[in-house]
Amino acid sequence: MVNFVGAGTGAVDLITVRGMKLLGEADVIIYAGSLVNPELLYYAKKDCVIYDSSRLTLEEVIDIIIKAEKENKMTVRLHTGDPSIYGAIREQMDELDKHGIMYKTCPGVSACFGAAAALNLEYTLPEVSQSLIITRMEGRTDVPEKETIESFASHNCSMAIYLSTGMLDELSKRLITGGYKEDTPAAIVYKATWPEEESHICTVGTLFKTAKEHNITKTAVVLVGDVIAHKNYEKSRLYAKDFSTGFREGKKDDTFCN
Repeated sequence: MVNFVGAGTGAVDLITVRGMKLLGEADVIIYAGSLVNPELLYYAKKDCVIYDSSRLTLEEVIDIIIKAEKENKMTVRLHTGDPSIYGAIREQMDELDKHGIMYKTCPGVSACFGAAAALNLEYTLPEVSQSLIITRMEGRTDVPEKETIESFASHNCSMAIYLSTGMLDELSKRLITGGYKEDTPAAIVYKATWPEEESHICTVGTLFKTAKEHNITKTAVVLVGDVIAHKNYEKSRLYAKDFSTGFREGKKDDTFCN
């Protein structure tokens, strides 16, 4: 059995309880060494065999898993954040399917949620934004033509932009072309939840300048949207006294006019 496990955003105690238990039970761990906090490997048992996948090809990862399966061993494939976000897990699963190897997935906390926590941020403020777009700039890997930064920017909702820290000058231009104003609030969160975490509030127009001032060139999430200012929003109806739910009856206003 192979367990794809989300390592979380970086802090050792932000892996899920299930993920921590799976690490402790694993006979083999293949972890994303370029991004996963190596301190998470302290949860592994003493005789666990550990591989750093940053030095491996897809074929080499699969070969390790096949060998472990033949020896009736359990493998944990440890990915940064949540495996479903830029985790390249589908291609691994398809290879495992070819070999009849069973697998499960344990979710984790993705970087955009660690970044929101760093800023005490709510992405979905009523009357400001009720949507969060998770995307990235195209680099060595393309994005579909319908998913350009400009097309997403036209919605003016909350955005979390991954894998784009080295292209911030271009990112700013494209966000503005798409519809964000130059002074739209933005933030750069470097290594969210790690001990060396940094968060810097800026604007869409000053993303590049802010990153340069703080020497941030990689391993950061860019957040964009008016929710960052947490102003001019409406309170949630969920807690309004006159709002009924399946758990609480709304209270009528007992004031009246003579």
